[in-house]
Amino acid sequence: MLANIVIGGAIFGYAGWALYRFINKSRKGKCTACAVESFCDSKPCNPQEGKG
Repeated sequence: MLANIVIGGAIFGYAGWALYRFINKSRKGKCTACAVESFCDSKPCNPQEGKG
């Protein structure tokens, strides 16, 4: 019983953390939340440009 509570708490805790992180990234906008934002030279940030 205790193991079920711990496992359930871990699952719901991770889901809450992932939702919190998603909401914070979506509030920042496309360029700020981009994983390669620090490497972008142009605005608007488009990591697909320059590849090829």
